[in-house]
Amino acid sequence: MTAPALSVVVVGYNMARELPRTIRTLAPDYQRDISSADYEVIVVDNGSTQSWDSDALTALGTNIIVLRMTDATPSPVAAINLGLDRAQGDLVGVCIDGARMASPRLLATAIEAGRVHHRPVIGTIAYHLGPEVQSVSIAQGYDRQAEDRLLDSVDWERDGYRLFDIATLAHSSADGWFTIPAETNAIFLTREQWRDLGGYDPAFLSPGGGLVNLDTWARACADPGGQVILLLGEATFHQVHGGVATNSTTPQWPAFHQEYVAIRGRGYERPTGRPLMIGRVTTHRILTDGMTS
Repeated sequence: MTAPALSVVVVGYNMARELPRTIRTLAPDYQRDISSADYEVIVVDNGSTQSWDSDALTALGTNIIVLRMTDATPSPVAAINLGLDRAQGDLVGVCIDGARMASPRLLATAIEAGRVHHRPVIGTIAYHLGPEVQSVSIAQGYDRQAEDRLLDSVDWERDGYRLFDIATLAHSSADGWFTIPAETNAIFLTREQWRDLGGYDPAFLSPGGGLVNLDTWARACADPGGQVILLLGEATFHQVHGGVATNSTTPQWPAFHQEYVAIRGRGYERPTGRPLMIGRVTTHRILTDGMTS
């Protein structure tokens, strides 16, 4: 069997409502300009304690694989690294949060970006579904039911770019399209780059991984032989799910940063530099967000 060009690792925990939507947005009949033979989606369940239907996920595409962690920890790092070990593609993406829906050309554009440099460091900006970043909107009454109604108000399954109409930029992406974000929730590197990086660092033990996603992105961006590439017009969209960081109304940064300092011996600094942009502007809303952020 021929290996796919791209593998995508998605980690979920107790996301019976959110994960099927996320995988739906990664399925072959939703993603554009890419065939099922071009990629595989490796879903890793990190020890969920709530029942969910894995068959419903694999029914979305023959290229969708579900793995379950038998010795799961509160940190998703081991689950991510399991997915990285199983990945067959030359280019491998990681989505640390299974609650993040994808735009329709995320995967095809990632493959395009992977062709322009021998060590591509590919990422996207992030949005939150809802009227505000969710740490704010939840305090104002935004919840799963409100989000379900919001998603029902747009025909996102037919046109995933409608998600931009019901979302707001995440804090990590507040500077918009043309600045390297503090983190990306869809990071793509070659398999060689993942080996060089050592995957996600297992020293990050905090629930949700703490700052491990920021750390991984920053380390990848710091590769002197690499080229940071941002996918213009493509993004991820966070669903409310009670997450330990994004959906917490209590700041988690102090504890997470303390762990980061203990591991790295210094404070966190976000990546800087001039990214290469590859992609398409498909709606006025996308351009407006980028120009006004």
